[in-house]
Amino acid sequence: MIEIVAQSELMAEAVRLAKRVAATDANVLVTGESGVGKDALAMFIHSHSRRAAQAFVKIDCATLPSDLLEAELFGYERGAFTGAAEAKPGRLEAAHHGSLVLDEIAYLSTDSQAKLLRVIERREFERLGGRRTIKVDARLIALTNVNLEEAVRRRDFREDLYYRLNVVQIQVPPLRQRAADLPKLAQSFVTSYAAKHGRPVGSIASSALSQLKEYDFPGNVRELANLIERAVIVSSGKRIESEDLPDSLRAAVQLHRRRKRPQSLAEVEAEYVADTLVATNGNKTEAARILGISRKNLYERLARLEKG
Repeated sequence: MIEIVAQSELMAEAVRLAKRVAATDANVLVTGESGVGKDALAMFIHSHSRRAAQAFVKIDCATLPSDLLEAELFGYERGAFTGAAEAKPGRLEAAHHGSLVLDEIAYLSTDSQAKLLRVIERREFERLGGRRTIKVDARLIALTNVNLEEAVRRRDFREDLYYRLNVVQIQVPPLRQRAADLPKLAQSFVTSYAAKHGRPVGSIASSALSQLKEYDFPGNVRELANLIERAVIVSSGKRIESEDLPDSLRAAVQLHRRRKRPQSLAEVEAEYVADTLVATNGNKTEAARILGISRKNLYERLARLEKG
């Protein structure tokens, strides 16, 4: 059974709601930024439902052209289009009695939205090029990092379909709001990738963990997983050290630390002088005029700043 790291209150609340909805057959809309773990929550819902022993089927609405998406979703009969040499059942049929995950649902075409709405309302559909009506019993879990309410207002997404999918909405918080989850998540990735790559790495040094905690993770959990996998591979010891983390992450952390602490007068002066020179395209006479000092004084300050 799938479990999710939820030490933080925000994630714990999302998991509690997921457990409650898992016991029902309600359609679920899972929202959140890219990389936060919407797929994992969908698997969690399925694994805690009465459908857990049945199929868990996923289709990515963003990566397939609309005609191919419909063929994958609804299936097709022989001769339905050029190249359809034999009949093929779609993802909906594969998910019968199980769960169907519609990833990036906002990218579904208008025609496909209408057809999906009919499936939800009638629990039936026809394959492309077919006449036989096929009954289906599948729980729908839609995932999106797009604000569907805004998409509805722009008329990019059907309002009636939105309300059919949004019976229960669960928002997965970004990793930057889940600081309490980071240590356990990071350790789980260390264990997983060490086994995958046959590496002796078993833990993370406190210095490396401190840097991870200070990083903003714009790519969320997916980015954390990639960082840990890289660190496991490049590490020369039995634990991940701070030097095993990418230079870009360490530079971002240093910048964050500088911005957090109050700047000294010397730092403020240096920043102001540098910005003024940029604004004047390096014209020191004009920069000195703006700063209210003589050109000679500007040169003296620049020399002093260069020394330290």
